Amino acid sequence: MLIAQLSDPHVRPRGELYQGVIDSNAQFAAAIAAVNAFDPRPDLVLLSGDLVDHGHDNEYAMLGELLAPLDIPLLAIPGNHDEREAFRRVFVGRSWLPATGPIDYVVDDRGPVRIVALDVTLPGLHHGVVSAEGAVWLDRVLAAEPERPTIVMMHQPPFDTGIPYLDLYSCREGQRFSDVVARHRQVERVVCGHVHRFMQIRFGGTMLCTAPSTTTAIALQLRPEAKPASHVEPPAFLLHHWLEGTGLITHFMPVGTFPGPYPFA
Repeated sequence: MLIAQLSDPHVRPRGELYQGVIDSNAQFAAAIAAVNAFDPRPDLVLLSGDLVDHGHDNEYAMLGELLAPLDIPLLAIPGNHDEREAFRRVFVGRSWLPATGPIDYVVDDRGPVRIVALDVTLPGLHHGVVSAEGAVWLDRVLAAEPERPTIVMMHQPPFDTGIPYLDLYSCREGQRFSDVVARHRQVERVVCGHVHRFMQIRFGGTMLCTAPSTTTAIALQLRPEAKPASHVEPPAFLLHHWLEGTGLITHFMPVGTFPGPYPFA
């Protein structure tokens, strides 16, 4: 089973640039085209938050246009830049979408890997939290399929990255989340967005990784006095490949045209 993970496209209204600098819409369109063109085609696409930049209806209308060419089933969660009810409107009719409350859901009919989406966003705030109620829900749904390989998808990662301006907006109550995940050994991966960088860490007895943004890369600066900064790098996504007998392999996939292929490996 192949699962592509796109994240943080920060879609803008037609003709408007992200932060006045980068055409996030064009970058996202290129990433979608790359996913569609990958051979073999992925079975599923995960979109792990910050779908739009300000949560406005005209951004969500643009998002709908950009997603229209995607020929693969899509699962999405909101990020801190999304507006939950506008998010709900753009995905109305999707079988996985809850009618009210947090965008928490389970999808287990798309292949051997089960997807559990946990909405840790707090409307109006940039950090997230694993609430006590969310932890109880997660524990219950994981316990329902203890032998099924599972991915848990959330937006803000529940750990300190060491990048000072990112850690202000992490997901709080990470230990609560870790304690739940550690009880369920079938969790193959926790996947997040938010940080506009690829990172991986051992967490809750499994592996946690964050997806790059299709828009910009937040600068890797580890000094505590570092000021917020970003770079325009090639957009990228993650490809999670489930192999029976091996497990889940995660690949970093830059989007673009590069020299090659050459006849060697």
